[in-house]
Amino acid sequence: MPKLVNVRVTTMDAELEFSFQASTKGRQLFEQVAKTIGLRETWYFGLQFVDSRGLVTWLQADKRVLSQDVKKETPLQFKLRVHFYPEDVNEELIQDITRKLFFLQVKEAILTDEIYCPPETAVLLASYAVQAKFGEFDKSVHQRGYLSSERLLPKRVLDQHKLSMEQWEERIQVWHEEHKSMLKEEATIEYLKIAQDLEMYGVNYFEIKNKKGTDLWLGVDALGINIYPKEDRLTPKIGFPWSEIKNVSFKEKKFLIKPLEKKSADFMFYVPYPRVNKGIMQLSMGNHALYVRRRKADNIEVQQMKAQAKQERLQRKMERDQLEGEKSKRERIEKEKKQMEREKQELMMKLNEFEETTKRAERELQEQLDRAMRLEEERRRVEQEAARLEAERMEAIIAKEELARQAEEQMKSQEQLAAELAEYTAKITELEEARRAKEMEAETWHMKAEEVEQSLLKTKEELQSVRSPSNSAPAARSSSSSSSSSDNESDHEQSEENSTHSAELQTQGITDHHMEEERQIQTEKNIRMNKQLMDLRSDLELAKSDGMKTHNDLLHAENVRAGRNKYKTLRQIRLGNTKQRVDEFEAL
Repeated sequence: MPKLVNVRVTTMDAELEFSFQASTKGRQLFEQVAKTIGLRETWYFGLQFVDSRGLVTWLQADKRVLSQDVKKETPLQFKLRVHFYPEDVNEELIQDITRKLFFLQVKEAILTDEIYCPPETAVLLASYAVQAKFGEFDKSVHQRGYLSSERLLPKRVLDQHKLSMEQWEERIQVWHEEHKSMLKEEATIEYLKIAQDLEMYGVNYFEIKNKKGTDLWLGVDALGINIYPKEDRLTPKIGFPWSEIKNVSFKEKKFLIKPLEKKSADFMFYVPYPRVNKGIMQLSMGNHALYVRRRKADNIEVQQMKAQAKQERLQRKMERDQLEGEKSKRERIEKEKKQMEREKQELMMKLNEFEETTKRAERELQEQLDRAMRLEEERRRVEQEAARLEAERMEAIIAKEELARQAEEQMKSQEQLAAELAEYTAKITELEEARRAKEMEAETWHMKAEEVEQSLLKTKEELQSVRSPSNSAPAARSSSSSSSSSDNESDHEQSEENSTHSAELQTQGITDHHMEEERQIQTEKNIRMNKQLMDLRSDLELAKSDGMKTHNDLLHAENVRAGRNKYKTLRQIRLGNTKQRVDEFEAL
């Protein structure tokens, strides 16, 4: 039985272990990995390994795994990584697993500064990363400090600003709240749509020299080959789309590019080590093949994948809409329930107030009844006193008449009678005055009793209205950069490096209108988002530490000031014919 070799493959979010036979080729191992994780868009990916000299290398598909200078260890170590990038992630990346692997790798590249990202865009991207992990913002769940253990911003951005983690969280949370109802899968693609507009996204850089010996950077990406000055990897100076390149070849340290334009001479550059040219050749052939493929009709497999992905996303959207509907209904019911509880509390308060008013009215009524009884008793007493005085007055009149009669009859002493008469007369006068006073007092008490009786009637009416039930009930009430390996490589290369390697880049049968030059930055498409980003940029500028700007920060600031972006620069560096741009490259 053949001896098996153990291998460990690390993806961006998992580790896989396999065993394979010594005769297994790179393609077979890669296909086994892809099948295990359900990856069908295999043309974007490759397996990386560290060779015996400590250099990162891509596993070649048509060679046996064990013949490719893989570092000898048990198990053998490989990484599944993105090798080629699409022009437009939203249009080209189909499967969710593909989008997730791209998202995780690009996010890691931004966090480690392999891809330069300005601070305000880093905050926006962090909010999409949070949405992709936590889902929709929920203030009852995502309370203060919910991002404290998350790695969301590049260390450069954190070091450049005098902001605490809580203050960074507040700024990220503002954007997180904006992504309401966005699915986690949608958040990953929104992240990539913004990330792909960054200048260093998807670019593989290599150190080169032109014929004059000028140190430059060569950038290879999905759209073509660009030339950068040594001090600036953000802004290329000369560009050649894949549609203008007919052939690429290299021998040892020299790399030759043959343009399609017949009037243009071939142009060449030199790399530090022969093996670097192998990487440039691999990337050129792979990116050119995808460049041509994108400009042709999709094959049956891709059409089926797109149809299936569309159906799955439509199903998720329907499920999300249904969930949102149920959630809204539940929130409405909860809101109505809370409203009813508030109304119940209000009614209870009003009932308590009515009860207090009733008790107070009953107390006042009782007090007025008591007062009326006292007044009534006083009135009776005065009437009795008046009757008594009246009786005494009548007795006096009778006595007066009797005395007068006796005076007439007896005619005793006139003086004595006159005195008695005067006495009785005075007494009568006094009694009459007393009677009149008592009558007036009785009248006064009678009037007071009437007032009290009227007040009592009014109070009874108020009490009756308070006690009567309410007629109306309240109604219920119804929101890679893979840097060139300036390695410590020795000059002993394999014999094949001394031979010439060439590849024809066929472009027949495609129509290329260079639509990428007319593209618009994703954030500029959304006026509101663009304004919020500008406001955030101003806010972060105020919190920036002095003297902490990096070289890339200064380059980016100059590009913003000059109104340049990735696609405007691309259009600028492709002006003129191929010959003019080749001459410009040689003159650098």
